[in-house]
Amino acid sequence: MVINILLPFLDFLQKEMLLFASLCFLLGSADDLAFDGLWIFRSLKRRLFVYSRYERATVETLDQSAPDCRLAIFVPAWKEAEVIGAMLGRCLRQWRSNRYRIYVGCYPNDPATIAAVAAASSGTENIRIVICQQNGPTTKADCLNHLWDALCKDEIEEKSDFKAVVLHDAEDLVHPQELRLLGYLIGRAALVQLPVIPRRASKSRWVAGHYGDEFAELHGKQMVMREALGASIPSAGVGCAFARDALQKLAMRTKGTPFDAQSMTEDYELGLNLTGGEARGIFARLRDRNGQLVATQEFFPEKLEDAIRQKSRWIAGISLSGWDRMGWKSNWRENWMRLRDRKASLAAIVIAVAYVAVILTGGLLLAELFGLYKLQPVSESLKTLLFVNAGFLMWRLLLKSYFVFALYGLREALISIPRTVVANVINILAAWRAIGHYVDQLAGHPVNWEKTHHFYPKTEEIQKLRPNHSIAERS
Repeated sequence: MVINILLPFLDFLQKEMLLFASLCFLLGSADDLAFDGLWIFRSLKRRLFVYSRYERATVETLDQSAPDCRLAIFVPAWKEAEVIGAMLGRCLRQWRSNRYRIYVGCYPNDPATIAAVAAASSGTENIRIVICQQNGPTTKADCLNHLWDALCKDEIEEKSDFKAVVLHDAEDLVHPQELRLLGYLIGRAALVQLPVIPRRASKSRWVAGHYGDEFAELHGKQMVMREALGASIPSAGVGCAFARDALQKLAMRTKGTPFDAQSMTEDYELGLNLTGGEARGIFARLRDRNGQLVATQEFFPEKLEDAIRQKSRWIAGISLSGWDRMGWKSNWRENWMRLRDRKASLAAIVIAVAYVAVILTGGLLLAELFGLYKLQPVSESLKTLLFVNAGFLMWRLLLKSYFVFALYGLREALISIPRTVVANVINILAAWRAIGHYVDQLAGHPVNWEKTHHFYPKTEEIQKLRPNHSIAERS
């Protein structure tokens, strides 16, 4: 009978897949454990020997004796009529200084967005509309390069240079003290990156909520340790400031276009290019006097399809294309961080194999329950691997929950544990889609701007969305 051949084969396949996934998980867990150990050591050291002796600084206590510097904020916008007006209005209300200008990149075939920006900029000189030469969408980098050209022309006409270029998206919730902090730090580094705090619509606890889980740990531990280890700092694309001089030097090497239109993740690559070698990058985690973390908040995709589309671009640009475009360095710290950036696609494949093995296990147990087949025993070595990996998994879930609790509170921390399954499914599907993107790029197909639908909350909703700020936020 076919079943007498099929079930033994599935039993063999299940154990081989478990062994493969267990070995890969063991290697990945060893990497994570080493990284976690360094973070714990650094956190304890600072708490015992720094914070016990010095009062924690806030953005208001920073020395502002130096003259205010001019900051240019770049906001690329394609079909953002629903959100861009509210975002710009919030910026104008919160940033009282005249030492900034918001450059908004629009497209000739997107009159709704142009009208929204024009309405928001009425009566102020702090906003400038820049119309791209081609119809949209081109790429985000192409739009940013048009904004760069407009900035350079303004500097020539006004005979006054900007100190830095700040990137934001059309749906960002900006912090009132952001420009103050960026202006203070940008003279000390080529790139200053602020934390990003994902928000979710009330009906999207599982899809949009998984972004909060990931960024809580990414910007609570990963980026903090990158700076501590002296590795390059990748840009998140929002809430980040690039030194004007550093961008100018890069533009001189790239025919006047500092943002690479052929890259799927131009912000990530730009950060690595500017902060590699002797240049310095700063990941700034600082609070205001009210305990609010100076960060960029934004609502992430709430639909499964949009989340897969967005994360597939990240995986294709960072994990796959980034391997080819950015290469490796001679510095072991830098290579370690780049390896951690690029293992996302490999991790998704391993997790997919593990899930298939779990499904096969359930099917074989049912077959055994109905007397159709007798499962072969698991080897002692595989049992040991499964037991060790179970311990590592519990550690990872607990540590992630800690960071989620620090930012969002106990309820979200508890939900983050089962939400890991949703995150894994999204990452698996995104990795599969990213491979298609990567193959298309290798075949010479142009890079397209795949944007998702954005959401901007009402004022009363913003007040309800303040994240929790515990002691972990200050480490």
